[in-house]
Amino acid sequence: MNTPRILLVEDDPTTRAFMTAALESFPARVDQATTVATARTTAAAHPHALWLFDAHLPDGDGAGLLALLRRDGYTVPAIAHTAAREPALHRALIQAGFQAVLTKPLGSAELHAAVAAVLGAPAPSPCRPRVAETAARDLGQPVWDDEAALSALHGQQAHVDALRGLFLDELAGSRDAVRGAFDRGDAGGIEAALHRLRASCGFVGACRLGSATIDLQRRSADPDALARFLDATQATLSSAGRPGSGPGDGD
Repeated sequence: MNTPRILLVEDDPTTRAFMTAALESFPARVDQATTVATARTTAAAHPHALWLFDAHLPDGDGAGLLALLRRDGYTVPAIAHTAAREPALHRALIQAGFQAVLTKPLGSAELHAAVAAVLGAPAPSPCRPRVAETAARDLGQPVWDDEAALSALHGQQAHVDALRGLFLDELAGSRDAVRGAFDRGDAGGIEAALHRLRASCGFVGACRLGSATIDLQRRSADPDALARFLDATQATLSSAGRPGSGPGDGD
């Protein structure tokens, strides 16, 4: 079988890097786009076997992008991916024409299985089960879950290290966006920033911060939830992605 060419549309750098690495190990050739506009240009420039579209994009959404490309005459099969878990949204994406909807964070085995199902190709042998998103607990959690991060990337430590570097480079900006939106009472701004961060935490195994992010999504007006989020962010930044960072590290 020829190596399929896939168009990946994702605006978050950490998520995009993870999904690209996972798709290349399928194996597949991956073209990247970060907006509706660049996706349309890339779709026109190359023949693709599959499209993978983020449901939420800076200049629109995955369903709208798919509708535009279908109107342009393209019939490429498409999969949507989103950090949202609402069944109504997933149903709407299927009704919009996506063959499947993937929920982030996810492991490479789950991504491979979905791609293989649409392309009618065999999926690579899985390494370990998909990354389970951690439910909100207390601050006794470790800063990093190295096993989950390695599982998501088929045990490739170099990929984990690279993803964590990207994640940490973006983290201070994400924290400031959340804090600024909270101070303004902007619930929509808080959710937009946390939506991206939640998926990224799962991909890199940022255990404590992922838990605090979920908690703040549920209690977006609660100062205690914000304080927990900021504490977890600082612990994550201070740990600098060291493997096996435990409860006391970075505090």
